[in-house]
Amino acid sequence: MTTPTEPPPPPDRSAAARRGRKLGPIGATVGSAHRAWLEPMRGAYLASGLTLSELSSRVSFAKSKISELLRGVGLYPRWEIVLLLAVELDMPSWPLYRLWRQAAFEAHKSSEWVERCTQGTTVTTTDDTPSPLDHQAFRELVEGDYLLYAQVFLDDDQRDTAVSDTFDILWLSWNDALASHDTRRFAWNVLRATVMTRTPHLDGRPELSRAAFDTVALQSLTNPADCINQLTESLELFTAMSRLPTHQLDVMVLRRLCGFSPERVSALLGASLASVRSNERHATRFLESVTCPPPSEGNTP
Repeated sequence: MTTPTEPPPPPDRSAAARRGRKLGPIGATVGSAHRAWLEPMRGAYLASGLTLSELSSRVSFAKSKISELLRGVGLYPRWEIVLLLAVELDMPSWPLYRLWRQAAFEAHKSSEWVERCTQGTTVTTTDDTPSPLDHQAFRELVEGDYLLYAQVFLDDDQRDTAVSDTFDILWLSWNDALASHDTRRFAWNVLRATVMTRTPHLDGRPELSRAAFDTVALQSLTNPADCINQLTESLELFTAMSRLPTHQLDVMVLRRLCGFSPERVSALLGASLASVRSNERHATRFLESVTCPPPSEGNTP
């Protein structure tokens, strides 16, 4: 699959001056699925130049309730009010709805509650509006590679959901992606954050034990004893890989587990070829020092 070599050009837009009371931070208890749609909505509000009072008058909803919604505090919001805000903030409703729905289930809302919230708004909860053409083109270029990366950490269903959510988040934040220093890097950060929120962690490090069972070396063996030895070796390697810094881990996953060339990794991450090679070199040295330590002087013949 071809990956983009140049990001789309950023739009020419100036930051809107803020008036009125400053919006408070997102609540500490907001879950990852809720944050996935809340952060783009907050970004759209901040970019709009509207005050909470102005937004309140437009949607006929209390300013205090809008503030709570935009901070993720209080009760999980019903779809009707989220949709009203989305219309005023010129946000696409379809990807927003899908993310809102997932977050509702994360907040332990029932299917009946979700259905009641969407009654009368079915026209806005169907995939009848295409994403921007440059967003569609970007997705076609990188989706296969994103799936391969996610497969290292997640099972098939979680992998597909994580990548789908990534492109929904990017759709909601597409103007920010285009205005960023590098659209590819912006998108990769969204993918990584989305995958990592679903990846089991041990002592703050992502678990790669799934990948150990899916290595080419292991699949090529038929002798049970050889399989056990190879599995032990793979588990040791992937445990060490989980200790790598973020950028080094991503490069090693893409290079060693996905089999991508340095040039392909560079294009996918939006990073220079020199930085990719440097990260791989430092990661390799660390892994060799952990999995193949030099013999101690006392054991030297």
